[in-house]
Amino acid sequence: MVPVRGDGKGDNVLAHAAVLAKRFDAHIEVTHCRARPDDLMPYGVAIPSFLKEQIFDSARKLAESEEAGLIDELKALAKKLGVKFSDNPKDKGVTVSWTEEQGKQPDVIKHHGRLADLICVPQPDRSQNIGVNTLKSALFLTGRPVMMCPPTDKVPAKLGDHVAIAWNGSLEASRAVILTTEILQKASKVTILSAGEGEPHGATAQDLVEYLDVRGITANIDKFERGSNIGEALLAHSATVGADILVMGAYGDSHERELMFGGNTQTIVDTAKMPVILVH
Repeated sequence: MVPVRGDGKGDNVLAHAAVLAKRFDAHIEVTHCRARPDDLMPYGVAIPSFLKEQIFDSARKLAESEEAGLIDELKALAKKLGVKFSDNPKDKGVTVSWTEEQGKQPDVIKHHGRLADLICVPQPDRSQNIGVNTLKSALFLTGRPVMMCPPTDKVPAKLGDHVAIAWNGSLEASRAVILTTEILQKASKVTILSAGEGEPHGATAQDLVEYLDVRGITANIDKFERGSNIGEALLAHSATVGADILVMGAYGDSHERELMFGGNTQTIVDTAKMPVILVH
């Protein structure tokens, strides 16, 4: 699933999604949220019925025009990416469809995201407050893995060929592995990044190696020093081992606490230069 907002970031996210989808002959559902006319009304201000009707009519025409433009743009981009535009997820090869739904974006993401194998979103730009709510909604309202796609002039030719796993034995890390098992099984190489013992009484990196081996996945352990910032170290070691995707549990502390005081997940969300699959 690729939720879009018309903020110019959708093309980059769809390009990332298409590269990964080609490993699975997967279907991509692009969802767009159409604002409800009621949401455009000024709060607490009495408006004559005739004027309200005019505003509703203008909003409807504007939304229809915007939707038509976005669909044309999607079809052109799909052709460029070598993806077939189709409403049938069972069609052979990589396909993409368009879904328009009225309401608020968190509700649209919740509706379509809970049965998505993967949700692809843009890396948030906190300085301009763009993409923050999209990532937050996908992570906290769906329970599904979310691939955060960094802005780039050139999307990698391969994604999911070498996957790094950030492992500390935590509940979030465990769910991240379980929910991305199919991606790990398709990878040519899997590297487990470990900074020591991890969570007390949690599964070790060696336990994870054995767990993955039973499922036909060969993984190597790369141990590194924790340092002062584990988030920065994870990104650095992911690049060093040559991984093209990092899989990790997200926001072991609350989202609000990490935003306020900083945290490993927030460091990665703010500074990653590679796609990261996050699971909360």
